[in-house]
Amino acid sequence: MLKPIYLPPASEARTSASSPAASRQSWNLPLGARQALFICAAAFCLTPWASPPVALTLGAFLALTHENPFAHLGKKASATLLQVCVVLLGFGMDLPVVLRAGASGAGFAAVTIAATLGLGWWLGKILGILSKTSALISAGTAICGGSAIAAVGSVIGVAEGEITVAMGTVFILNAVALYLFPVLGHTMHMSQAQFGTWAGVAIHDISSVVGAASQYGLSALQTATAVKLSRALWIIPVAFGAAYAFRPGKHVAASIHDLVPAEKPKIKVPWFVGLFLLASVLRSYVPGVAAAAPGLSHMATVGLTLTLFLIGAGLSARTLRTVGWRPLLQGVLLWLFISVASLGIILRFV
Repeated sequence: MLKPIYLPPASEARTSASSPAASRQSWNLPLGARQALFICAAAFCLTPWASPPVALTLGAFLALTHENPFAHLGKKASATLLQVCVVLLGFGMDLPVVLRAGASGAGFAAVTIAATLGLGWWLGKILGILSKTSALISAGTAICGGSAIAAVGSVIGVAEGEITVAMGTVFILNAVALYLFPVLGHTMHMSQAQFGTWAGVAIHDISSVVGAASQYGLSALQTATAVKLSRALWIIPVAFGAAYAFRPGKHVAASIHDLVPAEKPKIKVPWFVGLFLLASVLRSYVPGVAAAAPGLSHMATVGLTLTLFLIGAGLSARTLRTVGWRPLLQGVLLWLFISVASLGIILRFV
């Protein structure tokens, strides 16, 4: 028997129809005022009074309380600015330091990345998460956050919603790490080398790695940057592995895109890592470059503070609603695993 359909009175329908969107517009500032507000906030992040955690929080707060008027530009701008700042950081680092950090952590990186990906696959099965969403969260945690998510997502064919869930999960954990890691490091009396190594391994995105390490000290910043960028090179083999694992016909309806013929995989190679190494070579062996290194490094840290503001400003209430508790739980468990496991090894051997 068919149930009668309830049609609300016209007045009630008008009220409900105007509710979330219209009410939001009622308290939102006009477009021009919002543009001025976001520009002033971005300018503040270029001053000495803005720390990386403050910049990230400010961007997220404005995005959630006032719709970002530059949302269509912010994502591309933050990605480009991040890469430029990473290259500028290379001018402040001696090449031997970079190579030593990368070489000493190569085996450690391989083990922790493989273990995190394996645990992520198992947690995804247990929690009933779509296999591609689970793979994105696992890759983002194991390697380098949003960059790994974008690279893996580009070769396995994912829906926008799956990217949003993975990015939202990583964003939340990055924000927590940015505040929590320096406090824990000081509480445990970690050395600069220990904290830099830990931050480079256990914090997702390079922006948050640099933000957390810069609060701890210059040596920690250099170590953390080198460790994280050496892990970023693992994007390439992991992306190839993901392309093979999710090849057409391998899975049935893991997501809607499994039913669509796959395009030829296009892996996004992190070319900025090579430019970072080139900058380090110039700083180490070209006379005169070392003299400009402090100024370039300062520009990089200021630019990364602005980058964190732009990343925070890209957050939306829709992203937070989309994440859901299962992907967030998977992300938290993976993050706790890599954080605790790497901490134990670092405190013993570094």
